[in-house]
Amino acid sequence: KNCNYCAFRAGRSKMRRDTFSPDQMARAFDDAQRAKLVDGLFLSSGVINGGVTSQDKVIDAVEIVRKKYQYQGYIHLKIMPGAEIDQIRRAMVLADRISINLEAPTQHRLNALAPKKDFEHELLERMLWAGRVRREMRQNSRQKLASLVTQFVVGAVGDTDLELLSLSDRLYHQIGLKRAYYAAFNPVIETPFENYQSTSPLREFRLYQSSFLLRDYRWDVEDLPFEDGGNLRLDIDPKRAWADLHLLHAPVEVMTANRHQLLRVPGIGPISADAILKARRRGKIRELIHLQKIGIHAPKQAAPYILLDGRRPPRQLKLF
Repeated sequence: KNCNYCAFRAGRSKMRRDTFSPDQMARAFDDAQRAKLVDGLFLSSGVINGGVTSQDKVIDAVEIVRKKYQYQGYIHLKIMPGAEIDQIRRAMVLADRISINLEAPTQHRLNALAPKKDFEHELLERMLWAGRVRREMRQNSRQKLASLVTQFVVGAVGDTDLELLSLSDRLYHQIGLKRAYYAAFNPVIETPFENYQSTSPLREFRLYQSSFLLRDYRWDVEDLPFEDGGNLRLDIDPKRAWADLHLLHAPVEVMTANRHQLLRVPGIGPISADAILKARRRGKIRELIHLQKIGIHAPKQAAPYILLDGRRPPRQLKLF
């Protein structure tokens, strides 16, 4: 698709290209996994004679791996732009995971990043198809089906964290997206973006932290502490940034808070919250050492934002 950022773009003339038949690809993988050189298969492709034709080759290769070579291990399949719904359905059965890389959060951003891709029809529509297919097949069969993930290229074309996380949150809720991946942009020589500035890996990290808050902690996008430009602060993790605004002067009482309230506290995750709910049925939690004993690994991280049986836990003040 000649994407402006990609090392394998069609317009990069010095890049050598080879193609393999499904039989060749399947045999090569079988040789590698029998020699214990690999422990799973991630199979993608360039777009050759259109997305549908390329998708057929990917699926045919995996059919051979599963049926001829009897491989039962992990397989991740890439869904090509423009793939047909029956191809998605077949991939869902053959693979453990499928992915459709949206690359950008809107058509406007994608136009700058990959002008030959159609965001709504080639990509997002296929994501929605995959979610619907998975939901329908789960209702009618107990057969194991692939999970669904996507990926974004971050920072090359002015995309904001608010745009990226809003779409991620929509897909978590609407189609049961397993995970959104965020790839900080790095320029590649002999591409239109070769002189663009790299995106900070810390921005990628903050996006992952925020994405997990949306997916695992049931936060809303509106809860995330975006700055005026629609991006997150890089100097502080988003959960702590939110807590500094809301909990420093209204700390959470550990002995009475519900699970949702506990999950708002830095240093307390889903496992820790469940441990607190269980422990307080047996007695009072009055000291940080009590939190540590029930499995909270960083009680001092939570200390500024909680009350323990009505009292703030003691903490070391900063000297400077």
